[in-house]
Amino acid sequence: MTHIFLDESGDLGFKKRSSKWFLFTVVVIDNKRKLEKIIKKVRKTLKKKYKNVNELHSYHCDEITRKRVLKKLAELENLKIFCVVLNKQKVYVDLQNQKNYLYNYTANILLDRLHNKDIIPTDKHINICIDRKDTKKKIRENFESYLGEELKNRRNGDFEIVLKGSHEEKSLQTVDFISWAIFRKYEQGDYSYYEIIKDKIVGENLLFP
Repeated sequence: MTHIFLDESGDLGFKKRSSKWFLFTVVVIDNKRKLEKIIKKVRKTLKKKYKNVNELHSYHCDEITRKRVLKKLAELENLKIFCVVLNKQKVYVDLQNQKNYLYNYTANILLDRLHNKDIIPTDKHINICIDRKDTKKKIRENFESYLGEELKNRRNGDFEIVLKGSHEEKSLQTVDFISWAIFRKYEQGDYSYYEIIKDKIVGENLLFP
C-alpha cells in the first residue's frame, strides 16, 4: 500500500493580512510508521513542560525541534515530497472570489504532476489522508468529492480518502513541518528549513509565476 498525506499552507484570502502564497504539499511513503516514529522520537527530546502537548506544530515549535524533525525526514529513503505553489499576487481579480475553483484548480495541477511523474502507482491501493485544518467545511467537502472523481478517472487501482486531524494521525504532523518549511521559503524568503529537505522534493510547481 502507498500512503499519501496532503497538507496545505497559507490561505486563499485576498486581504491585506492574507498570505501572499498558498500551497499544497504531498508526502508519499510506503510505510507511514516511519513518519510516526519520527514524532515519537522527537517528543522524547522535548523539555518536560512540552512533552504532554497533544501534537507537534511547526509554527509553535522552536528552531531546534523544527530542524530535528526535518533532518530525520531527510534521512528516510522512500520519502517523496511534491508541492504546488500558488502565487496569489498574480491571480486574476475575477477569480479571487472563487475559492472553490482556486482550491480545486490547484489540486488538479497537483494530481496531473503526480501522475505525469509516476509518483502515484496507478494499479495499487493508495490511502490518501488529508489534514482536516481550518479550511471551510464546504470547500473541504467539495474538494474531497472532486478529488475522488479525478482519481477514478486517472487510475485503475482502488483508493481510500480520509480526513483526519493531526492529533489523530501523527504522520500528518511531520507533513506539517515539511509544508511549513516550503511555505516559509516563499512567504518569508527563508531557505534555511527548506534546504534540509530539498533533496526529497521530486516536484515543485509554481502557478502564476
